[in-house]
Amino acid sequence: MEPWLILTGLVAGLVYGFAGFGAALVFMPVALLVVDPVVAVAGFALAGLGAIATVVPQAWPQADKRAALTMLAAAVLLEPIGVWVLRTTDPMALRWAVSAVVLGTLVALLSGWRYRQSPGLPAWLGVGAGVGFLGGSVGMNGPVLVLFQLGGPDAAARTRANAIVVLSFSTLALLPIMALQGAVTRETILLGLVLLPVYALGAYFGRRLFNPARAGLYRGTAYVLIGGAGIMGLPIWG
Repeated sequence: MEPWLILTGLVAGLVYGFAGFGAALVFMPVALLVVDPVVAVAGFALAGLGAIATVVPQAWPQADKRAALTMLAAAVLLEPIGVWVLRTTDPMALRWAVSAVVLGTLVALLSGWRYRQSPGLPAWLGVGAGVGFLGGSVGMNGPVLVLFQLGGPDAAARTRANAIVVLSFSTLALLPIMALQGAVTRETILLGLVLLPVYALGAYFGRRLFNPARAGLYRGTAYVLIGGAGIMGLPIWG
């Protein structure tokens, strides 16, 4: 396994720990340079289990439970459709899709988009469906949720907590869904087991670094890393 792929897993964990999002946005474009999309998605889903132990316990008490669990339920229902798309779509098309989602999300985040309406059940279900479909199809369950959370009025701590709960548990649910569709192989397990401790370590240190008073700095750092990964992952580089 390429050493810089392991390093990318560490950076992805670090970003996730302090920002509450961005792990897959950092990891997937780089991973697709060297491994098949199905392997990358399943392997990173396995590595994501490290976040369950390192960042979820701290985030859970701060999360909006009703909103988070509603979005999570919708995400799990849509993940099988996303995995089917992942398994049946041309890998080059998926690479373009990943880079488009990454860079499109970054542009939306930088634009400072906000919504004024108070979100409720329909919004939570729609966001959760987007989380599940994108998580299953391109391995990035975060963009829709991140835009929704950062576009609302919640404080940084609650925004981060909601994102961590939904993204971590929807990633956990993705593994058995992929296994049922035959997308978990020896190669994906090996990749996931190598990345799991590295990702968990990054998430642990990222969590320790988080300070609500410096949320702007953390988000800015995450934006730079996401943009770099998105540009690096463009298929034009070969």
